[in-house]
Amino acid sequence: MADSRDEPLVLGIETSCDETGVGIVRGTTLLADAIASSVDEHARFGGVVPEVASRAHLEAMVPTIDRALKEAGVSAKDLDGISVTAGPGLAGALLVGVSAAKAYAYALGKPLYGVNHLASHICVDQLEHGPLPEPTMALLVSGGHSSLLLSTDITSDVRPLGATIDDAAGEAFDKIARVLNLGFPGGPVIDRYAREGDPNAIAFPRGLTGPRDPAYDFSFSGLKTSVARWIEAKRAAGEDVPVRDVSASFQEAVVDVLTRKAVRACKDEGVDHLMIGGGVAANSRLRALAQERCDKAGIRLRVPRPKLCTDNGAMVAALGAEMVARNRAASDWDLSADSSLPVTEPHVPGHSHGHGHDHDHVHEVSKENLYS
Repeated sequence: MADSRDEPLVLGIETSCDETGVGIVRGTTLLADAIASSVDEHARFGGVVPEVASRAHLEAMVPTIDRALKEAGVSAKDLDGISVTAGPGLAGALLVGVSAAKAYAYALGKPLYGVNHLASHICVDQLEHGPLPEPTMALLVSGGHSSLLLSTDITSDVRPLGATIDDAAGEAFDKIARVLNLGFPGGPVIDRYAREGDPNAIAFPRGLTGPRDPAYDFSFSGLKTSVARWIEAKRAAGEDVPVRDVSASFQEAVVDVLTRKAVRACKDEGVDHLMIGGGVAANSRLRALAQERCDKAGIRLRVPRPKLCTDNGAMVAALGAEMVARNRAASDWDLSADSSLPVTEPHVPGHSHGHGHDHDHVHEVSKENLYS
């Protein structure tokens, strides 16, 4: 085993939504994971307000970076690179992170890596279970995304097999929680109520599971409408809504489809590993059903601990460290935030140089360490 000090020390910045995340990793070892969340500021609006998120990132950025450096016990000048979520996400929120990453990289004379939010969600599992097997099948489920992805190299080759065609799973959880008056965000609270409910109490529809439907795509819009109408009908009849049973039955409909399609994709592609990431991967029923179905199919399931499933800086740092370790080209100074960055681009390399340790573009502008 190489001396751990030879492994790249990278700081990652994540601001795609309402969490300001700053993580520091050395190779595949997590040293710090600092998060400042603005979720409470959005709760009264029942969803994330982009302008509020951007402002919160701006205020939280420097203190969160300082906290991460302190937690990791490293100095900024010791870093081998700075990685940042370049997309996808909320444009204004992403801009704050990208601007901060550029400023720090420029001042420190370090290479800058603009990375993909979704690829980062896959890569974070290296911090928990060691290097990713190649290929890896990944089911990513969050507030903005539900996707099935096949990756043969997390730094350069991620292929989408299927995605949500309307609402993402996390959005559906938020909307049903709102109809049930359970507050925001909806995922954790529905998970909690569902534990005391009967998942078979109400037969809610399973979207896109017919023989002619796309094998790996997801749709939760019809399910959401069906649950909302069921609740409205109960209320119109003057009856009490069984919140626990509705939560359990709705949750079961979501995780049944997610796990069924993920296992099918593994079998079809001949992949014996399934990685589940994204905020909804923190859901206890999704974890349990995935484990049950993977065991039955002889597939090894990898799910990071809940804190690493939701948006965080550690995942961005993990992918950044992998970029450095594999000598991927750094990003240019004109790196911009791309709110719809496709998952087929795990990172945004610079245009003006080839691969390898070609970081001279950084040092031309910053021979001195402006930071110290």
